[in-house]
Amino acid sequence: MAERRSKATRGTPNRTQSVSVSREGRTAELDGVRFQLGRADQTEREWIGQGEILRQLLACWLVVDAQDLPLVPRIRGVPGIGKTTLGMAAARRRQQELYIFQCTADTRPEDLIITPVLGDDGKIVYHASPLVTAMVRGGVCILDEGNRMNEKSWASLAPLFDQRRYVESIIAGIMIPSHADFRACVTMNEDESTFEIPDYILSRLQPTLEVQFPERDDEMAILEYHLPFAERDLLDLTVDFLQRAHGLGLDFSPRDGVHIVQYAVKRCAQERAHPLSKDEAWREAVLRVLGDEALELETLAERRRRAQGAQRSPLGLGDFFFDPDDPLHPDRPLEEDDEDD
Repeated sequence: MAERRSKATRGTPNRTQSVSVSREGRTAELDGVRFQLGRADQTEREWIGQGEILRQLLACWLVVDAQDLPLVPRIRGVPGIGKTTLGMAAARRRQQELYIFQCTADTRPEDLIITPVLGDDGKIVYHASPLVTAMVRGGVCILDEGNRMNEKSWASLAPLFDQRRYVESIIAGIMIPSHADFRACVTMNEDESTFEIPDYILSRLQPTLEVQFPERDDEMAILEYHLPFAERDLLDLTVDFLQRAHGLGLDFSPRDGVHIVQYAVKRCAQERAHPLSKDEAWREAVLRVLGDEALELETLAERRRRAQGAQRSPLGLGDFFFDPDDPLHPDRPLEEDDEDD
């Protein structure tokens, strides 16, 4: 079998250690242990607008000196805002293979590195994760929704994200160095269904890049990119709705907008003889995608602000009997006129 050598980076425990990759790139071998490699993600995605954060991510992956190492940034933002798309676009800009590992609450260390699988002949076959495949082949790996993963799994990646640049597979009994071209980033959602990542891991995932809600023109361009078949008035309705939601501090995302338009288009096309009006179909789409509260954005925003305030402020006895604005509330701040009296 014709093979090529995968270059190990500086900082690995054994500088002569290298990974042999088959010519077709489907298997690799290290210290006599052979393992199957994964396939690169072929999804085509464009990054629209917010060019500065793309430049920031690409800067993290630069190596400016022989003693320099690439950074592993964490990309934060609300669900559906385009964090994964940003990483995909950066990999494409660098013309590197892309691998995506979806992190979950039950991800195990072996899932992140090498997993044993029983082959057809009854023998154990080792399969490399997307992360290890990217390490070996010199590609880009996105650890998607990393803060859904538990601390034990994160601990297995600690040596990869510092100057050591390797992972250790206890199951296969090998220590795998990363290729010099390997790059990685971690996306993180801002919601309540996530774990706290330990500080010793966060200190390795630097810097933090924040993906913001897009401006109106960019949001329209995003919807047009994903929904080139949708009529302009449906897109206008949706973008206006999303921009108003962003202004009120609600976390409705471009992904939500895509789903709203998709559903409205399908409902209009469903009955050719008696189609729904566009306004009616759009309103139903908002209801089905985001819930009935979304039809009254201001009311929803105020309710959430009150809920967040209640979470931040300890409750007193009067809170159980009076509304916060009730003049009879015993803890209500006095007006200036009252104080003067």
